Amino acid sequence: MGNRLAQETSPYLLEHADNPVDWYPWGIEALAKARSENKPILLSIGYSACHWCHVMARESFEDREVAALMNRDFVSIKVDREERPDLDQVYMRAVQGLTGSGGWPMTVFLLPDGTPFFAGTYFPPSDRFGMPSFRRVLSAVAEAFSRRPAEVEATAAQVRDFLEKPAVPLAAGTLAPALLDEAYARLQREHDPVHGGFGGAPKFPQPMLIEFLLRTSVRRDDAAAQEMAKQTLRAMATGGMYDQLGGGFHRYSVDERWLVPHFEKMLYDNALLARAYLDGWQLTREAVFRRVAEQTLAFVVREMTSPDGGFFSSLDADSEGEEGRYYLWTPRELKAALGDDEGGAVATAFGVSEEGNFEGRSILHPVTADASSVMEAARDRLIAYRERRVRPHRDEKVIASWNGLMLRAFADAGRVLDRPDLVSVAEVNARFLLSRMLERDRMRRSYKDGRATIAGYLEDQAAVADGLLSLYAATFDTRWLDEARRLLHEMLIAFWDEGRAAFFDTAVDHERLLVRPQDVTDNASPSGTSMAVDVLLRAGTLLGQESWVSTARRILEQLGPTAAKAPLAFGRLLAALDFHLSRPVELAVIGAPAAPRTRQFLDSVRSRFLPNMLVALATSGANPAGLPLLADRPTIGAAPTAYLCEGFTCRTPTTDPAELDSQLDRVLSHAS
Repeated sequence: MGNRLAQETSPYLLEHADNPVDWYPWGIEALAKARSENKPILLSIGYSACHWCHVMARESFEDREVAALMNRDFVSIKVDREERPDLDQVYMRAVQGLTGSGGWPMTVFLLPDGTPFFAGTYFPPSDRFGMPSFRRVLSAVAEAFSRRPAEVEATAAQVRDFLEKPAVPLAAGTLAPALLDEAYARLQREHDPVHGGFGGAPKFPQPMLIEFLLRTSVRRDDAAAQEMAKQTLRAMATGGMYDQLGGGFHRYSVDERWLVPHFEKMLYDNALLARAYLDGWQLTREAVFRRVAEQTLAFVVREMTSPDGGFFSSLDADSEGEEGRYYLWTPRELKAALGDDEGGAVATAFGVSEEGNFEGRSILHPVTADASSVMEAARDRLIAYRERRVRPHRDEKVIASWNGLMLRAFADAGRVLDRPDLVSVAEVNARFLLSRMLERDRMRRSYKDGRATIAGYLEDQAAVADGLLSLYAATFDTRWLDEARRLLHEMLIAFWDEGRAAFFDTAVDHERLLVRPQDVTDNASPSGTSMAVDVLLRAGTLLGQESWVSTARRILEQLGPTAAKAPLAFGRLLAALDFHLSRPVELAVIGAPAAPRTRQFLDSVRSRFLPNMLVALATSGANPAGLPLLADRPTIGAAPTAYLCEGFTCRTPTTDPAELDSQLDRVLSHAS
């Protein structure tokens, strides 16, 4: 007999619907039961692709004796952190305050009013790894709650006080390029000069920092900044964190050399990394960067896209009960798929050996100069062979913010690479999001099985608006610009607090929690605040909404000095600061979209890395979106005409694509 999770749509919660634990979803019923029975709450937060979440589920939540203890002494609540980032954020901060660290699965014990008093992450079924068994933890917590209530209440009060303090102290200051230079200097000290990336093991991809380095290389004409970005992009592309066969990136590398990954694949990682490689290719023209960007997006189309255009959340790390099994190879398997000679050649080119480099099998990674050509000849047959294996579980819920990130990746790639097929994927996704997940101008958080559930968060509203703005840049269809404007207008109503001059992650009418969540730092994906600042600056400049630009500037003034001192946590905000401190560069193209000269003008922009440029297109005399950039811009002699403006000063309009090229070159020279 299933528990109350059987009525949920989250694949993660449904995985626990047949546990002997009497799980509740987070909600009024569970909280009321805890209060009426004066029982502590056991809050377990995880997600579908989490390896150790599955391990703890098998070891403890499927064990009837453990479940009996949980059912007797606690009200047990299961939460999918991807659906409820607000709960994840509040209670993860409590875990970090109580234990000094955090992670998933998150295990938090709460008073009936929801205040934490004891916490941890994974607990084993028996005492090991220097950790107490989960049974021992359950007994100890239940005993403390019933026999030492004053002690438990005192701890809870301390946690409550901790949560009410700001997680990031504000240090308002003057906005100046020196802040960007300070952030860059600190990143140089964190950079791994041997393997690329930042810090040691485990090593995370940090795509927002790569974007900042590429911007810095242009702003300062700094070869070292570009080399740091290129080294990291090359290292990730040739390591095991990148799926050399099927494309797409795993979550992170457990070693400093990018060889052994944690094998889950997350939508947000692949969205952000596709854009990082696209930017890298646009600036350097290194072919491997374009190949990785295109293969990553091809992987998303093939394995992470629903028939109606939504992008799925993740692929599990495990299959057949083993971490990474789907992605690993032996020489025998390669020969079975390709024949002895070709299988042996692939084994040599990609470091596949009898002893293996991961639990007796091998992670593919190129080790010879001809590895790329060897793989291209064998790729389709190896993919077909691999697809006969048991696939990793796919979490098929659609998360609005992650879809917004991927929407921008497809729109940007389609524009930069002149790939209408990629733009088409973006358009289908945008229509899906606006028709299935938008309710009264506000995004819903999650969609599955025909149902959009859970009120959206700041990151959902900002990321989808950002993706729509990029889709306008790829199509010049003003519908997408109008939809982005609607989302941003509602974002300021629902999430902006004028008195505190700050965004909150939950809307003003959201469920009341212990504290109203406000996380300004980037994690694996950009924070809602940093995305809001970025899109308000770009949209506000393009649409002539000075109040939006002013709102973004107020946040930059509060967070800029902190971001300069802690760049690892503020990559997207630093990119927004770079945009703000640069002179606005805008291009108005007046002409029929299909006219050859119009396309030449747009190709001139497409071929350059100009992250701070905004482009608008209209036929002569038309300006349906009311863009200031397009106002009073006639054609010259009825020919397509380009107006390049920088710092609110426009250069002489031209009908000559070669002249626009020269003007753009001068803009680039001014940027450094």
